Amino acid sequence: MALIHEFEKNGNWLYRRREWLPLFAFIFALVYLWFADYDTVSYNFYKELIFLSVSLVGEAVRIITIGRVPKGTSVRNVKSQVADELNKTGIYSVLRHPLYLGNYLMWLGPVLFLRSLWAVVIFSLIYWIYYERIMFAEEQFLRKKFGKEFDNWSEKTGPFFPSFRNFKKASLSFSVRNVLKREYHGVLNLFVIFGLLDLVRNYSSDGQVTLNNLWLYSLPAVGILWVILRIITKKTSLLDVNGR
Repeated sequence: MALIHEFEKNGNWLYRRREWLPLFAFIFALVYLWFADYDTVSYNFYKELIFLSVSLVGEAVRIITIGRVPKGTSVRNVKSQVADELNKTGIYSVLRHPLYLGNYLMWLGPVLFLRSLWAVVIFSLIYWIYYERIMFAEEQFLRKKFGKEFDNWSEKTGPFFPSFRNFKKASLSFSVRNVLKREYHGVLNLFVIFGLLDLVRNYSSDGQVTLNNLWLYSLPAVGILWVILRIITKKTSLLDVNGR
């Protein structure tokens, strides 16, 4: 099998399983914290606020993206690639894969929690190898469907690192309702991950199941917000948006 076909096949396989990488990273982080020297990973409010902020910047990138995407795109599909149109405006005029940049930053926060440069380096390398195949498969799909239109766009727009030289205003207005409907799970998962890392760190050091203040207060607040949005999403149509 030619490499181009092997890369595309592998990328499509990984695309359907792209939620696995954070799970593996999370398991590694728990094991690391269990055996780590507590003085190295001890609680520091300001450091952990920075780690959380890195993840929230990643979430912000996702929000900017999802708030303006139309219906019929792979953003909303976890099983197969879909594209009724080629997104070329807004954040997609800045980089070709904004969601994967957002995901990287979201997951980087918990990795920083480990206070290990090697963990950051290893995670970054694995992330790049893992998602490079996925991005390749996605772009093969788009090239086959949109042809010259995709080639012209991709020549001017980088895959992962943003450039604002060719920025074009988004063709769709920003939808807060669409963001609330699509992203509330991810925000809760982020705080749950930080909370579990904190629990494991504390239990491994003193045998107590406790949360430090940052996570003790933020996790329940986010949980309450999640319950409210879950009820609204399941019981009403308030967050439904035509064409999104």
